[in-house]
Amino acid sequence: MTDTQSAAGWQRNEAAALSRTSGVKADSQIHIAEHLNKYLCLDDFEEAARNKLPRMLYGYAASGTETDASIRQNRDSFKDYALVTRVLTSAIHRDPKCTLFGETYAAPFGIAPMGASALFAYRGDVAMAEAAKAANIPMVLSGASFIAMEEVSRAAPGTWFQAYLPGHPDQIRRLLERVAAAGFKTLVITVDVPVPGNREVDKQNGFNVPLKLTPKIVWDGISHPSWLIGTAAQTVLRRGLPHLENYRAVRGPSVLARADIRGGGAVDRMGWPEIHLVRSLWKGKLVLKGILSAADARQARECGADGVIISNHGGRQLDGAVAPLHVLPAIKEAIPDLPVMLDGGVRRGTDVIKALALGADFVFVGRPFLYAASIGGTGGVARAIALMTEELKRNMSLVGISRVSELNAGFVMPTDTAVRRAWSEGAGETTRRP
Repeated sequence: MTDTQSAAGWQRNEAAALSRTSGVKADSQIHIAEHLNKYLCLDDFEEAARNKLPRMLYGYAASGTETDASIRQNRDSFKDYALVTRVLTSAIHRDPKCTLFGETYAAPFGIAPMGASALFAYRGDVAMAEAAKAANIPMVLSGASFIAMEEVSRAAPGTWFQAYLPGHPDQIRRLLERVAAAGFKTLVITVDVPVPGNREVDKQNGFNVPLKLTPKIVWDGISHPSWLIGTAAQTVLRRGLPHLENYRAVRGPSVLARADIRGGGAVDRMGWPEIHLVRSLWKGKLVLKGILSAADARQARECGADGVIISNHGGRQLDGAVAPLHVLPAIKEAIPDLPVMLDGGVRRGTDVIKALALGADFVFVGRPFLYAASIGGTGGVARAIALMTEELKRNMSLVGISRVSELNAGFVMPTDTAVRRAWSEGAGETTRRP
């Protein structure tokens, strides 16, 4: 058999596997519409979403703050490392499963929390949570979502919840009581939003919550009929105006209400004492999201956190904040005994491999799954998860590993010549973990 024939056969097997990788829910299989098969990687969903969504919504999702420097750096950081492959390892049977907080997941990536998802797709949070549940990966529900946490938890048990802490202890206690009563076991506290970032694109497009229906905004909506009928009209007719459902212990205002969405909370006053308070009240797993320094990672451990997510909020807070991948090795060295997760700029299976090799235990992906939901609902997200999973498995074989636990720093090398020389002296040859 020729190499070409072998490759063709392998590709047919991969295609067959991909068509089956929509995952299975408890009682049914997620349907992936035929038209979704034209999307071949996560980036493909963004271009389609750009055309379908109103400019204000696409701008809200795609942009960062000010010059968008951190968004670019997040993506470019993965170009700073090249993969060092191992050959003749018989890495045919690839198993991307991993264990995190005592749970075994089908792959080492999950869906990051994203606010206002129900504006992008009908019941967008549920669509992503159901697809994640079916694929056996975690999805993190945003505290800035427009679908009640109880509804999402019922639809997809095992979903994580992300919270923005209120400014007062009693409000914190009541919010955590609600999260626990809804059935969530893992709580993610976002710690990098003392004040909102300077999102100039949103200001230019007139997007804010609460939303002011100016002629510009109205035209933006009606000039995108697919979104207008499939998402906006369906939401209002079947569920009423979206409300900020999970920001506090009680339902918040609607997207059109003239009200303080923070409910009087002083987010900018949050400090480490509030994290100690959360730890004393919350009995499940506690994760801090938004860590960028080793010192803060150690402080998180001292406060009783069970893990951290290295994140610059997808480039949506401080413009010019360091890319998470660049601080990953230092943070993992600072807290080697805690799970270290990462988000920001992950788009390909090779990105996942690089992050895991540099010390991450898990990664989260945000925007691409939101775009996939806007295009195909639950099926779109399932297609995106399947693409990422198969890409990861293929790249595992090409790198020369059968399990993601085999990855270490020897599988990556900086692309900068000077850094590469020092790195090579320290990392040495790739070795397999026991």
